[in-house]
Amino acid sequence: MASADIQTHDYDVVVIGAGGAGLRAAIEAAARGAKVGLICKSLLGKAHTVMAEGGAAAALGTVVDQDNWRVHFRDTMRGGKMHNNWRMAQIHAQEAPDRIRELEAWGALFDRTPDGRINQRPFGGHTHARLAHVGDRTGLEMIRVLQDKAVHSGVAVHMECTVITVPVVGGRAAGALAYYRETGRFVLFRAGAVVLATGGIGKGWQVTSNSWEYTGDGHVLAYEAGAELIDMEFVQFHPTGMVWPPGVRGILVTEGVRGEGGVLQNARGERFMFRYVPEMFKGDFAETEREADAWVTEDRAKNRRPPELLTRDVVAKAIVKEIQEGRGTPHGGVFLDIAAKRPADFIKQKLPSMYHQFKELAGVDITREPMEIGPTTHYVMGGVKVDAETQMSTVPGLFAVGEVGGGMHGANRLGGNSLSDLLVFGRRAGLSAAEFAAQRGPAPAVPGADVDAATQAALAPFARTDGENPFAVQAALQDVMQRHAGIVRDRPGLEQALTQLARLNDAARRATVSGSREYNPGWHTALDLRSLLAVAEMTVRAALERKESRGGHTRSDHPDSDPKVERQQVVVKRDGDRMTVRWEAQPALPADLAKLIKEGA
Repeated sequence: MASADIQTHDYDVVVIGAGGAGLRAAIEAAARGAKVGLICKSLLGKAHTVMAEGGAAAALGTVVDQDNWRVHFRDTMRGGKMHNNWRMAQIHAQEAPDRIRELEAWGALFDRTPDGRINQRPFGGHTHARLAHVGDRTGLEMIRVLQDKAVHSGVAVHMECTVITVPVVGGRAAGALAYYRETGRFVLFRAGAVVLATGGIGKGWQVTSNSWEYTGDGHVLAYEAGAELIDMEFVQFHPTGMVWPPGVRGILVTEGVRGEGGVLQNARGERFMFRYVPEMFKGDFAETEREADAWVTEDRAKNRRPPELLTRDVVAKAIVKEIQEGRGTPHGGVFLDIAAKRPADFIKQKLPSMYHQFKELAGVDITREPMEIGPTTHYVMGGVKVDAETQMSTVPGLFAVGEVGGGMHGANRLGGNSLSDLLVFGRRAGLSAAEFAAQRGPAPAVPGADVDAATQAALAPFARTDGENPFAVQAALQDVMQRHAGIVRDRPGLEQALTQLARLNDAARRATVSGSREYNPGWHTALDLRSLLAVAEMTVRAALERKESRGGHTRSDHPDSDPKVERQQVVVKRDGDRMTVRWEAQPALPADLAKLIKEGA
């Protein structure tokens, strides 16, 4: 029996994913006395959290003293098009300030105001300047602090290790079966509780800000374990990614550029965002360039925000419309110009990463000339359905946090809310996982037959001959999703995508690789296809089901939002070999919170 030769480790809590959410969960579980194992697909410190540049949203009130959790909650719900899990949005707004101060106490070096308080910058959809930041390298600082804290908390780290299944034994999650990418050797982690923190699904699209790890692993591990997923139709396309040269297309351009005064212009030099302010936001945003510039140079608490700081879904769709109507740049984007609004020293101080990124990758000096940008696949609001208080999924002992967890951001995430989300719910997931493991005790042993079946399935591509090239299948998948499940969708395109995904699933089952198991990228890609194809199908099926436009989901054949489904979710669940979708009503908003959102804080 092959399972007898597999390396094993025993933990109270296993955390899969070492980004901000996974690290914070591991730290909290260890603080509660749990023995914790942390598994990361890449190297420690290589987390995608590093790419979150602009800041972490928290109503600290250090720049605008009128800010408080109620305003932050209202902004999050409005930005999410009222589709958010209201309790998660409330917890997030209330606890984010404490998590930022805690991170500072652990050594985070945030930018300061002249009188020494944590500085905060404005961002799209936020009423006040609310993002605590470290230049435009906030995520990098967060990971530096969290990984140092985790290692010194005694968390055992397993790097370059990919999880292929989360066994469920006796009705509860029992650990994780994985393989080391360097050697191809399998390893079984036995644990009383499992936390999924693997990030998003962006590598299913051609143009994305996401790195290679973002193949939807956590979403599919939960799905195959029997958990429910929600809101998979809501994918965020960040308005500003690089578009030229082709080799860097999709790389993120932080919203901090617009937060510090950058403006969007089409090829005619028109500042076009004034044309796209939705009716519900008319009173919040500037109507003239003069009024918008006053916000940049004067008291931001007293002037209306520039339209460049509308929510990401609105800005991304505005850019697409400008390009479609022939007002785009030669390389298929628009211009983002901060040089016209800010001096060179200010730009280099506030946006050092952006300055070097464009200088080195595009040969553009952003202190002198505009950036060429366009939308890029960035974030999925959907994910595993979790309990707001504990982050536990519908499978006992299986928790999900960060981009793997659904509900917090509704139909559209506000910039900056992801970093504070990681801290708030990472802590709660780690605490709850440690408590679950302590109360329920060690998980039942994973049957050897189940381990053998999973490892044999993973090794199957080596046994095939004259099969499909896994890289070709992945490229075809990305093309399908880019064309049919992008910023704007319609029924014919989504139905065509489903047909093509079925063919690609057949091709993936015939994928073949050669060589050994040691650092074999073809094999890694062949295994990633299972996750990529599953999350692609979830997205398309949920998008077909939702016959309206809301936030990150736009149907050209149903351009308006339907008030009848405002608090209705599409739930995805596995039924044998079949993927099912159904509608489910969310709990009603408490009267006091509904009044707060409607009337303002």
